[in-house]
Amino acid sequence: MTGAPDHHTAGPESGQDDRESRRSGPGINLPKQISSCLFDLDGVLTQTARVHAAAWKEMFDAYLRDRSRETGEPFRPFEIETDYAMYVDGKLRQDGVRSFLESRGIELPEGTSEDAPDTLTINGLGNRKNQLVLDIIERNGVDRYEGSVRFLEAVRDAGLRRAVVSASKNRQAVLAATGIEDLFEVRVDGVVAQERHLRGKPAPDTFLAAADALGVEPARCAVFEDAVAGVEAGRAGGFGWVVGVDRVGQAESLRSHGANIVVRDLSELLEER
Repeated sequence: MTGAPDHHTAGPESGQDDRESRRSGPGINLPKQISSCLFDLDGVLTQTARVHAAAWKEMFDAYLRDRSRETGEPFRPFEIETDYAMYVDGKLRQDGVRSFLESRGIELPEGTSEDAPDTLTINGLGNRKNQLVLDIIERNGVDRYEGSVRFLEAVRDAGLRRAVVSASKNRQAVLAATGIEDLFEVRVDGVVAQERHLRGKPAPDTFLAAADALGVEPARCAVFEDAVAGVEAGRAGGFGWVVGVDRVGQAESLRSHGANIVVRDLSELLEER
């Protein structure tokens, strides 16, 4: 089954930190009922969120400049500070393209996943963005958030089940580049979502698929997300605990959209020994 285990391939800011209800062993601080952890990748475990943001901006700005020259409309660039977080962060690639273009009143045909990167379709623009991401990763590699990786390793050592749930179709390349692929039992990504016709975040489908592949009820799973859309997906799926990871100063937004707790890095959930 796709999405099942594949063998190839500053403290908490919540203000609602009820320590007595948290798991106390060994080395991690999660609610007692949690037996599985579902991790977003970009921005939670790896520093690829900035890579994706830069690629989105480069792709959209090039498209918008060309459109401005053809139509005479003023050129309004894609803004990472607002447009990225609101329209594309955490979403499946084609959903991000569609969402941003709709915000500008632009309609394009959907096309297909096989569209060339220079094709003016939703999928074509998405494939252009993907090529930019791969180029950046090839040139610069991928950095990890070491504190969050320590937490992931502690979760493994505590015997909790583990899945990575990413909207990216580059999940395998990123995991291999950062050396953390073997820490996950289940991997659900943009490729799996396309193959199985799963809706992207903020719909909970990909997280639910990961929980199902692990054989665990959502109420016993914790979701770890840095994107508002991902936090919304965790809440919509009825997951037992939703952890927002604030890398860009959006703690309040993560809370208001469903995070039970917000941290700056997952290392804040490691218990001192």
